This record gives sequence, C-alpha cells and structure tokens, in this order.
Amino acid sequence: MVQTMKVVSGVLAIILGIAAIAFPFAGLLAASMLVGFGILLIGIVLLAFGVAEMSSSKTLGTVLLVIGILVLIAGIGLFGHIRAFEILTSFWLYLSGLVLAVSGVIYLFSKAKYARAAGVLGIVMGVVYIVLGTFALNPMALAALIGIWLVLTGITRLL
Repeated sequence: MVQTMKVVSGVLAIILGIAAIAFPFAGLLAASMLVGFGILLIGIVLLAFGVAEMSSSKTLGTVLLVIGILVLIAGIGLFGHIRAFEILTSFWLYLSGLVLAVSGVIYLFSKAKYARAAGVLGIVMGVVYIVLGTFALNPMALAALIGIWLVLTGITRLL
C-alpha cells in the first residue's frame, strides 16, 4: 500500500510538473490558490485557538486572534493573485538563501570534522537560493522552477 502511494504521488508530481511548465500561468494560479487556501486554513485555526484560549489567558487569546486575523488577510490577499505569490516565493527564497549563507559562514569557523565542507556547501546553496529568488519574480521562470521541482520530486518518489 505504501509503495503504491509513493508511485501514485510520484507520477502525479511529474504530471503536475510538466503541466506547470507547459501552462505557466494556470500553474501559478493553481499554486497561488493552494497556498492562499492553506494560509486561510491556518488563519481559521489561529482564530479558533484564540477563542479557546480566552477562558484561560485573555492576553494569549487576544494575540492569537490578532495574528489569526492578519493571517486571514494575508491568505485572502494571496488567494489567486499570481503577483503576490511571486513576491512571497521570492522573499522566501531570499530569506532561505540568507540563512543558508550565514550558517555556512558560521560552519567555516567550527572545528567539527566536516564543518568546512558543510560551510562551503551552505554558502553555495545560499547563493543559489538568492539567485533563484531573483528569478522567482518572473512568472515564466517561477512556473519553470515549480515545474522542475515537481518533476524532480516525482522522480525521487519513484526511485
């Protein structure tokens, strides 16, 4: 059963990846809708936690309600808006690249066995993520990146 699910998910990922490359705007619209919907669900959960927490801690409940409302607004703003999805993806890649590069520099000064190799790899991957973040601002490039990522994910699921 588990093997069947891996094969099915791998084949679906490959098909979706090819579709995202072939139809970039439809793929980006679908991705922005999925991410927006996911963020909307997170906002609803935060609102529910905020209401539930009000009986024991008014401060924490209020904070959760405010964060839930902000997350709901972000989810609504992202749902179906390709440009907002591009900006969010680009920001996420920039931030990930920065964290990878900084951790790589920190590893360079470590005395652990493979720390220098890990540091160099972290710096290289950080630069790659920052470059990908720049490409993610172009809708065609972002669709290609998502499509390639899905195809690679599907292939690794099949192996």
